[in-house]
Amino acid sequence: MSFPARCATLMSLCVTLAGCAPALDWRDVRPAGAALQLQFPCKPASQQRAVPLAGAVVPLTLLACDADGQTFALAVADLGDPARVEPALGELVAGAARNIGAPPASGRPQQPPGATPNAGNRRLSLQGRRPDGRPAHMALLVFTHGTAIFQATVLAETPGEGAADTFFASVRAGS
Repeated sequence: MSFPARCATLMSLCVTLAGCAPALDWRDVRPAGAALQLQFPCKPASQQRAVPLAGAVVPLTLLACDADGQTFALAVADLGDPARVEPALGELVAGAARNIGAPPASGRPQQPPGATPNAGNRRLSLQGRRPDGRPAHMALLVFTHGTAIFQATVLAETPGEGAADTFFASVRAGS
């Protein structure tokens, strides 16, 4: 085989292999200071801010990344008071719905492994619009471990529960 033919074959192979690279590259993540392990399909960036939740201002850490046209996020806050946990879970859900202009939803109960049993632990699917008017589908999982509350979110333009199922199924509290 001539040198140009070998180069063309090698370039074709490289393009083919690049096309086979997974759009979602799942990796284990353990948020600092949280008794939690889960998998993100991309390397999340972290930011923190103070937010009002259940009558107090608490530090909330957000891990988020974008992959395959979807945003994957995890919000974590420790409320320090068991009495504030369930109201705060409700506030997280209401805030998520408000952010995309979705009607309120109750979702279905879901208890991730290791999560503290709570009536507010649930999975929801919300339909709304982004601020720019584009459609928004938000799959949401809210739960607690002790006095810490968690909101795992997958946001995309079109519903696609496969990646959300994988993301939520990877959650292990108490790890």
